[in-house]
Amino acid sequence: MINKFEKFKLSKEIMKSLDVLEYKEPTGVQEKVIPEVLFNKDLIVKSQTGTGKTGAFVIPLCEKVKWEENDPQVLILSPTRELAIQIGEDVKNIGRYKRIKGVSVYGKSPFKDQAQELKGKTHIVIGTPGRVLDHIDRGTFNTSNIKYLVIDEADEMLNMGFIRQVEGVIRRIPKKRVTMLFSATIPEEIQELCSKHLNRPVNIEVESNGLVVDRIENILFRVKGEEKLKYLRMLLAKEKPETAVIFCRTKENVDVEYDYLNSLGYSVDKIHGGMLQKDRISTMERFKKGDFRILVATDIASRGIDVEGITHVINIDVPLEKESYVHRIGRTARAGKSGKAITFVTPYEDRFLNDIEEYIGFKISQKNLREIALDERLLESEESVLKKKAKKKGSKGKNINKEITKLYFNGGKKKKIRAVDFVGTISNIDGVSAEDIGIIEIGDMGSYVEILNGKGKIVLDKLKDSTIKGKKLKVEIAKK
Repeated sequence: MINKFEKFKLSKEIMKSLDVLEYKEPTGVQEKVIPEVLFNKDLIVKSQTGTGKTGAFVIPLCEKVKWEENDPQVLILSPTRELAIQIGEDVKNIGRYKRIKGVSVYGKSPFKDQAQELKGKTHIVIGTPGRVLDHIDRGTFNTSNIKYLVIDEADEMLNMGFIRQVEGVIRRIPKKRVTMLFSATIPEEIQELCSKHLNRPVNIEVESNGLVVDRIENILFRVKGEEKLKYLRMLLAKEKPETAVIFCRTKENVDVEYDYLNSLGYSVDKIHGGMLQKDRISTMERFKKGDFRILVATDIASRGIDVEGITHVINIDVPLEKESYVHRIGRTARAGKSGKAITFVTPYEDRFLNDIEEYIGFKISQKNLREIALDERLLESEESVLKKKAKKKGSKGKNINKEITKLYFNGGKKKKIRAVDFVGTISNIDGVSAEDIGIIEIGDMGSYVEILNGKGKIVLDKLKDSTIKGKKLKVEIAKK
């Protein structure tokens, strides 16, 4: 089968990544955006989540990046840490065979570790506006070579009050650059930002409510506030979701729903802004792998959850912001699949529901609670599946990762070791070429080298008895 990305005339390295990642046919937004980025056009893209939007800019930017340049060439601004991490994963996977190095920077994560990463050769920086500004102002992020700026989820930047910080970043990077803005909606303030900072942009709009109408069944139940937990249990027992996200308005509500479902023995975990950053990242990684079936979350998690096979989104609380409804339900029906979005509505929440229905352009189908009502005996027999883990899932990069071995060497800058020294030694091994070497990270005391195409064992065995730049270094499979 012909890979339809070939029409963009991408390099063999990027095409290899797309083949391994099983990107066979561009989505609507990718079809429209990729050629414009390749022609260095400024863009305003109106597109919802779940449409392949991230790939629309990551694929051509990985193509445009010049590997040999040491300073960052691309800056991608994201409203949340979760989304920055997700984009960073996409950069790593798509840019793998071209040896593109991306660094994600965000708050509540050690500044000095990020600064250390930025010291090495870096092609793409992904970050939240506040932390990006910190790195620029403290001299740990050299922006003089930035040629491309992406402002992702601009409407969410606006909602979170980040537009001032975005403008601060823009003032600190070169004026001669390509700028791309992606947003589900283009309110007046975003339009002003575009007028000030984009140069004769191409406007691209991807069918705005195809995501909502075509592949997601939207349902609501009217409930009393004090009955939400009772009916949530019945709903889950009736629907038996393979994988579900339950959205709450507050972290306190997340804790309550989680404690209740956990007490029933359900396969469940939670994520909200009150948790430590490392715990949030760990929870998301486990959810992606299928270690548990149900994630209870605040809206903080509605951006950046890119998990295969989420069958249900349940809004136990109606979101206050109409845009949040679209971002929440966009976690299901991804990559052309179908899904369900089910919302509980109390009399108090009716006013928010009216705004949402006006925004999405249709009335959400209302169902009677009798359709999910179960007595205690039936409930217990029906909910056993919810106590089991979800089906095991691989990450999007699983096919790439199984071909890669990351090696650790106990020598780096303090021993005057450079990337070229590793390339020279490794490419001289029989059966190994420079194309089999991935990203190289040189630290002060140690270095990491990725070996591609399943040749890690050959390299590891040979280097145990070899030297790098005349120095005998200990080599082992990296733990990170």
